[in-house]
Amino acid sequence: MTNTRFSLKSRLGSFKYAFRGLRLLLRNEHNSRIHFFAAIVAVALGFFLKINLFEWSVLVIVTGIVFLTELINSSIETISDIVDNEWNEKIRNAKDYAAAAVLVAAIISILAGGIIFIPKILDLLK
Repeated sequence: MTNTRFSLKSRLGSFKYAFRGLRLLLRNEHNSRIHFFAAIVAVALGFFLKINLFEWSVLVIVTGIVFLTELINSSIETISDIVDNEWNEKIRNAKDYAAAAVLVAAIISILAGGIIFIPKILDLLK
């Protein structure tokens, strides 16, 4: 690692790599598009049902966790395929753990969404 001086321009420039990573995720990972669609639906429901600030906070956090785990999962899969693209039980296990992390995050976000939205939807139906 080189020891370069701090530069605001270079720090701002580094955002292009992060945004490229998000574009790659949405372009290459089918599940990320499902998560993105679910996030759009949740945000639309949030506006429609007029959720409060705390509920918005929960929604933002659980949505962020789903995307974070999806990014980490995709990173692990990509690196694993470079390290050894032949069948390898330890790599398979690592990929399965990462996929399970995404699943757990998605389940938590569904539960949080249910806790936030179901009572409000039921109130509308009364």
